[in-house]
Amino acid sequence: MHTIGILGVGELTEKVVRGLRRSGYPGAIRLSPRNQARAQALSDAFDCQIMAGNQAVIDSSYLLILGVRPDAVAQLAEEVTITPGKTLVSLVAGMKLDALARYFPGAQVVRAMLSYAAQINSTTVVIYPRNDLVQQYLAPLGTAVLLDEEEAFELATVAACMNGWFYFWLQDLQQWFVAQGMPEAQARQLVLSNMQDCLASAHHNPDADLAAMGNAIASPGTFTARGVELLRRHQMSRPWSAACDATLQWLTADTASNEDEAGSD
Repeated sequence: MHTIGILGVGELTEKVVRGLRRSGYPGAIRLSPRNQARAQALSDAFDCQIMAGNQAVIDSSYLLILGVRPDAVAQLAEEVTITPGKTLVSLVAGMKLDALARYFPGAQVVRAMLSYAAQINSTTVVIYPRNDLVQQYLAPLGTAVLLDEEEAFELATVAACMNGWFYFWLQDLQQWFVAQGMPEAQARQLVLSNMQDCLASAHHNPDADLAAMGNAIASPGTFTARGVELLRRHQMSRPWSAACDATLQWLTADTASNEDEAGSD
């Protein structure tokens, strides 16, 4: 059983630790000390060890998970040394493998993307490049998606951002029902249950075209069809496409900036 080390104890890495323990991982988990309150809470609840510093985490761990902000990577890299043979899993959005490799020479670097649903072992776990060790430990957090091209990973990062956007969309739908007089709890249940119905049907029919499934429900003359027609007149997908396009451009720009900074060291 390999020891896992967490470099950067934040919201996302906290969810990873929770999911690891929930999945039954019994091994040692070492935590960096900077976010003392969060690290202490994880230590108390999930039998983790808070180390004296980031280098101590690295020295005592075999699999490292990097969860700091992009603008903190360069400083961390100046403070630590990763000995050859150790695997570093980067959760840092917008930082490509070659930049990470220049920051942390000697480490075997793998990129991963997941969501807060890791804490309940229901996240999408995107991994690039394929790595058996990383898949072994992160796949129990949800559903593993293994990618062969880094460009596809950037697109998957857009999907991860979309995950966050969905909450606001669902909130807006919930509030419409509340405005009609429905209690908030019932409105929430109604919206989420209908969304779950849709997702369950789509997962049950993996080869079915999603639009075809929708058309089967929105048959001519139905209230559903009339609603779809209205949504299309208002170009319902346009702001979502615009947000996806902009996010991919931001990621690309940040990636170029990170590569320049890594190359200047």
